[in-house]
Amino acid sequence: MKVIVTGSAGFIGSHTVRRLVGEGHYVVGIDDFNNFYDPKIKKKNVAEFLKNKNFKLEKCDIRDMEKISKIFKKYKPTHVVHLAARAGVRPSIEDPVLYYDVNVGGTLNILAAAQNIKVKNFVFASSSSVYGGCENIPFEESEWPLMPISPYAATKLAGENLCYFYHKQFGMNVTCLRFFTVYGPSGRPDMAPYLFTDTISKGKPIKKFGDGTTKRDYTYVEDIVEGIVSSVKKPMGYEIINLGNNNPITLNEFISIIEHALGKRAKIEKMPEQKGDVSITYADINKAKKLLGFKPKVKMEQGMEIFIKWYLSKNKT
Repeated sequence: MKVIVTGSAGFIGSHTVRRLVGEGHYVVGIDDFNNFYDPKIKKKNVAEFLKNKNFKLEKCDIRDMEKISKIFKKYKPTHVVHLAARAGVRPSIEDPVLYYDVNVGGTLNILAAAQNIKVKNFVFASSSSVYGGCENIPFEESEWPLMPISPYAATKLAGENLCYFYHKQFGMNVTCLRFFTVYGPSGRPDMAPYLFTDTISKGKPIKKFGDGTTKRDYTYVEDIVEGIVSSVKKPMGYEIINLGNNNPITLNEFISIIEHALGKRAKIEKMPEQKGDVSITYADINKAKKLLGFKPKVKMEQGMEIFIKWYLSKNKT
């Protein structure tokens, strides 16, 4: 396969590139190295691929339709994995216009460019956040109507709808994958696994929003990559599929797991619940099992041990 991976220097993107290149596929990475978090981290994420003959990197903002179109025409990919996005619920509340421009406008550009060269399959990274405050547990892909409670979630749902349009109108094969709280080595520094590990290891207080009973379905990054690559290889018309661990844990349990792995007690600063947060995320993965043979292998305790070993290796004092 010749695969374009947008957001290739990001957390999930770099893990996906590693897997695809490792299997011998030709990968073109697209990333704009923006400052949502330190661009140096993203440059380190892709550094290992730059000398590989099966990898090419294009620096480009997905909002730049002219340049995106040129990249697609130049490389003529057979497949696309569209991971590039402005991520995060809380920041989207502060700047909803930026999130709309990148996540909706940018996604439309990628879809249009893919359609122009008739790609065989398109995989779109959606999010569990589209379920909003869904009361039916666990979350099933058939849930309707969906009522997102953050601009980020609304942009991801809009992206799914654009994907459906390109399938319906042009027959494009598109799979929308709803990721559930992904963590692991090279994890984003703005997300709880990294933030809490960093803060607790330094003996500083962590901010705990709410009473600690909110639950998240944390999913190890290699399990997510397994689902992505399986989706890339299997055109299915149009599908929406959850990729999660199917085992949510409370915030209090999450903190305890980090304490145990670090051998340190957390200092806790209690905070009120935050806007845009939901009480639980919980993936029903029956569809993923049936269509992709998806089976998450890494339990939270094991995954966080791996992550914390990676963190400590990168932050030696």
